[in-house]
Amino acid sequence: MRMVRFIMAVMGVLVISAPALCAENWPDSLDQHLAQVRKTIKTTGMDDYLAAVNNPNGALLLDVRETDEFNAGHVPGAINIPRGLLAFRIWKQLGYPKEIDMNRKIYVQCQTGGRATLATRELQDIGFTNAVAVIMTFGDWVKKGHPVTRE
Repeated sequence: MRMVRFIMAVMGVLVISAPALCAENWPDSLDQHLAQVRKTIKTTGMDDYLAAVNNPNGALLLDVRETDEFNAGHVPGAINIPRGLLAFRIWKQLGYPKEIDMNRKIYVQCQTGGRATLATRELQDIGFTNAVAVIMTFGDWVKKGHPVTRE
């Protein structure tokens, strides 16, 4: 039984880390674009995000990876809205049609920080004033033994 758990844990890390292994399959111009966007948004790292996961204090933990990535493993308490659907689905998650707190803290996380960067900018563009991109790799989150929930 112990060996089965070990094998399952290793397989989970591989599934979660696989997209990050091919993350450099784009030109330098995209990295430059992400660097420029990061200058216009709030960012944080893994340690601050861990503190928010442990005590969200009303913040929304938002994972913008694709649903299959999210289901393979995600931060406890996070909700999933894939980046491509964000502008359309964020409202319901925040209680629309009731009044939305556009200043609510929203931590935006993905696999490597790229989608989180672009999604945070999108949230800012549609009026959210307290969105924060989490710049980390989910593989590093797992390697450090931080909490992960699997569907």
